Amino acid sequence: MIAIIDYGMGNLHSVENALHHLNAACIITNQAAQIQQADKLILPGVGAFPDCMKHLEELGLLPVLQEEVLQKKKPLLGICLGMQALFEDSYEGTYTKGLGFLQGSIVKMQDPNVKIPHIGWNLLEPMQKASVFDKLSQAPFVYYVHSYYAQNYRPEDILGYSSYGSLKIPGLVRKDNILGAQFHPEKSGEDGLNILRWFKEEFA
Repeated sequence: MIAIIDYGMGNLHSVENALHHLNAACIITNQAAQIQQADKLILPGVGAFPDCMKHLEELGLLPVLQEEVLQKKKPLLGICLGMQALFEDSYEGTYTKGLGFLQGSIVKMQDPNVKIPHIGWNLLEPMQKASVFDKLSQAPFVYYVHSYYAQNYRPEDILGYSSYGSLKIPGLVRKDNILGAQFHPEKSGEDGLNILRWFKEEFA
């Protein structure tokens, strides 16, 4: 069972629909008991980082995530804002502390030669050898919608990236049982579905 964590800021049903397409058992929930009972977790997200952390705190989910992910080593996938929340902090609006599962900060994308926010399809290029790329097409394009991205990260945590103007966007990140996608795999066609399938069937 995969728990899709509902803190009021995610396109929950598109993630749910993608998982159903893969015949994955899943539940949308903000209840600690259901999160604790799940085999894997997905933290989706659309919106602003400070609101994300505020909502998680108000729902009492911060200690639950710390215990399930860091102590029990339960697999977690963060999507878009959910991936950004995995990092130490963010400079979006008000400086805000993140979950701190990954080293790095979330900062505003800046390049006068491209449009911000970054909306659209980009090639996901491998940064290192990872079994997930064996599941994807030779040139996997994935769908992004964001204005902020991760910086000051550990290079060994980056599985794949996308280039946008002069920017190198960490697209797919991993540390142990923690996985993050800055893009939306549930909106990224067959390659996106294959990333979700890899998370469901192989990621541990």
